[in-house]
Amino acid sequence: MRITTTALVLTAIGAQGAAAGGIDRAANANDIIFRDGNYAEIGVSRTVPDVTGTDRPSALPGRYDYTGVADSFTLFNFGIKYDVNDRFSLAFTGQQDYGSDINYDGNPGTSLLGGTSAVADTYALSLLARYKLTENFSVHGGVRADRADGSIRLDGLAYGGSTAFGPTGAPLTAAQISGLTGGARTTNAVSGYEVELDQDWGYGFQLGAAYEIPDIALRLAVTYTSKITHDFDTTETFRGAGGRTASFSGSTTSVDTPQSVNVNLQSGVAKDTLVFANYRWADWSEFKINPDQFAAVTGSQLVSIDDAHTYEIGIARRFTPAFAARASVVRDIVEGDNLVSPLSPTKGYTAVALGGTYTVGAVEYSAGVRYFWLGDAKPETGTPDVARADFTDNDAIAFGFRVGYSF
Repeated sequence: MRITTTALVLTAIGAQGAAAGGIDRAANANDIIFRDGNYAEIGVSRTVPDVTGTDRPSALPGRYDYTGVADSFTLFNFGIKYDVNDRFSLAFTGQQDYGSDINYDGNPGTSLLGGTSAVADTYALSLLARYKLTENFSVHGGVRADRADGSIRLDGLAYGGSTAFGPTGAPLTAAQISGLTGGARTTNAVSGYEVELDQDWGYGFQLGAAYEIPDIALRLAVTYTSKITHDFDTTETFRGAGGRTASFSGSTTSVDTPQSVNVNLQSGVAKDTLVFANYRWADWSEFKINPDQFAAVTGSQLVSIDDAHTYEIGIARRFTPAFAARASVVRDIVEGDNLVSPLSPTKGYTAVALGGTYTVGAVEYSAGVRYFWLGDAKPETGTPDVARADFTDNDAIAFGFRVGYSF
């Protein structure tokens, strides 16, 4: 007997891969390609993090307390799926896949990380196709175009102070900055450094397969998403005492967004009831930002992140012909110890999510909320790594709304 079930009804509430200090925001979601019939949707979400931290004990007379380190952000997404025939379907989607909104308050001359910031914006457009080989097996995949840009600033005593950089604390000349090698390098004395990464488009692909048993609403889908390489036109600026600056432009910084694998499993367990489990691996260890002049001065990378594994389990149920709801628990585990980049000052998370869909004719109205307990972390600088602050007991909440139309 066929089990009547609801689809996965939680709206795309954003911040799926990471709230607040994280970067992975959309988790390369492609559920729309599995929708029945022709369908279009638009959605918006808002994530409000509460990320605070405190300078670690140092020679400072006091320990500065950072507040509002991660800014709130809004995500917009859309999608349209069309059945060309009973076997072949196409979908076109847009979503912000990665992003960062980090800003440390505090005086750079009296706090360890005050003035440090990272802002990154991306938007991905995907053209996907699905072909049903049989009633049970299908393959899917497509191409992705990703637009990205960003800026980073390092500041505070952890990087050498508010107005001084270089081994002697004096402003460096352009020749000195570009020529530093070997023992002349200084890892921590780059306070006031800024890098601008101009907008760039990169391209990649998705490829996957699915096994389904429609009578019990069972589906196992595995999707691989390739990395995307961005070659950013780069401007680097070093600031020193007396307002002197040394700026460099004309170089290119190559940055790879991570390859990833998503595994999605669902099955009906009773009439109108569905259980599901999702897993995602993202190869963040290959995501590195290493501008030329920064590397010459410090001999190290500006940004590096550890791999992440995200697990979700939950249940969805249709209560009436018009209303369905879903609940889940999410655990995001980031490899490595709790020493992290100041530009990503949390370490994984645990989250609970609730969502519902109300259908009126051909229109679906969906809303969802997700609450995050963010993992404790210690932002670090230097070589070897030195913890500069403690970030504990942080959280975030995300709300989302979506309108879908079947045609």
